[in-house]
Amino acid sequence: MLRISFIFLIIAALLTTNKVLAQDPQFSQYYSAPLYLNPALAGITQQGRAGINYRNQWPSIAANFETFSVYVDNNFDEKNSSVGLLFVNDKEGLVGLQSNEIALQYAYQVNVNYKWVFRPAFQVSYTSRNVNFNKLVFGDQLDSNGNTGNPSAEQFNTDWKVNYFDIGLGGVVYSARAWIGVSMHHIREPNQSFLGESSPLPQKLSIHGGYLIPLNTGYSKGETASGARRNISPTFNYRAQGEFNQLDLGMYFTWDPIIFGLWYRGIPIKSPEGGGSNNESLIFMFGVTQKKFTIGYSFDYTLSNLGIQSGGAHEVSLIYSFKWGDPRKPSRSVRELKCPLPMIF
Repeated sequence: MLRISFIFLIIAALLTTNKVLAQDPQFSQYYSAPLYLNPALAGITQQGRAGINYRNQWPSIAANFETFSVYVDNNFDEKNSSVGLLFVNDKEGLVGLQSNEIALQYAYQVNVNYKWVFRPAFQVSYTSRNVNFNKLVFGDQLDSNGNTGNPSAEQFNTDWKVNYFDIGLGGVVYSARAWIGVSMHHIREPNQSFLGESSPLPQKLSIHGGYLIPLNTGYSKGETASGARRNISPTFNYRAQGEFNQLDLGMYFTWDPIIFGLWYRGIPIKSPEGGGSNNESLIFMFGVTQKKFTIGYSFDYTLSNLGIQSGGAHEVSLIYSFKWGDPRKPSRSVRELKCPLPMIF
């Protein structure tokens, strides 16, 4: 009975407490998940692109989180427009909470002048959430030796799911060296309760940016005679959602075909509830670019009280670039100002 009570206590907390469900999944390689970060980044490479992201957070404990996303986007020169399609699946390991989101994005490109470009964008999305009751173990499935594996005779309502539409907005401004973007998701603050109560999903704000510092190669700043990139890119990503906020601060080091990254996640000047430290993790990233493919791996070393015994977080990204249209026509990124964001080409 104690175990049953504990299980249902966890379910009740997950299904009815805004604080637990108020945080969207996150990717440490945020510029390798561009459409998830900001709809204005759809088509920003001025050609076609497809990508996959996978994250496993706290794999050493039962309450781990797995997030998978896949996306495709393309730019249409003649229309100054880009479209993107994004799918995200997120699963919580302990009681099988799962969400599936599909989003359609549109971005419009405005050349402010020969030095700056502005891209406003919006997205519409549909999300379905449910609970997997097969993850639960009840008292009649236990004996003195542990779990019998037999089905439970417990009667309960397994139809716990919620579906909703949502809206997001975004924008990015960039020059040849600098960029800054803002995105706002969950503008409708849809009701996410499984029990018919009021549990609005808080709006999520992200402010992100960076600066490209080209290195001297003896041929041209930031580039070798063969076109290989050589640069450092300090970046940041600040997120706020409900009572939660966080900051990623670090940099990419690009030495084609190799890319390294190092970030700190946390807000050390802010004390969390109950005291202690607000240092969350150090993030180490390694990537390789080969022709049209870029693959990256990162590891989050946990600094919080949860500790490294949680297993940290592992993340893998894969990006493929392609040209859709007249192959004889050079891409817009060759003819016009190119966005300096790393890990997206």
